[in-house]
Amino acid sequence: MTATAQPATTNPSLRRRALGVAAAVLAPALVWVLGAVVGVDYTVQNPDQPAFVVGLAPVLIFSLGSALVGWLGLAALERLTRRHAPAVWTALAVVLTLLSLVPVVATEASVGAKVALGVMHLAVAAPLVVLLPARSR
Repeated sequence: MTATAQPATTNPSLRRRALGVAAAVLAPALVWVLGAVVGVDYTVQNPDQPAFVVGLAPVLIFSLGSALVGWLGLAALERLTRRHAPAVWTALAVVLTLLSLVPVVATEASVGAKVALGVMHLAVAAPLVVLLPARSR
């Protein structure tokens, strides 16, 4: 009896990108949980808005939404310009990540909350920047 290798049914790029999305959701959730364990008060207040507590559910929802929008944006760029899509997408991802930190700095919250929220933003972006773009061949 001989064993024959079966071709992989899943695209390695698809697996890598799905892993990137999963990591982009789980990493900020882990940061949120660790912050809660050490006593971070996630109450934030924006100008002319009532104070609210940033819970774990919104962290998961917005992380997943951001990751999927990032993937969709990369797919659109790949259709428009296959060759330059990874570089253009990475530059856009870095710029948008930096811009996403502006509200964290501008909001009224404890230092612990601002640090944790800032790290969450970076924790969403990092796995996406590393795992979504196609690797050079």
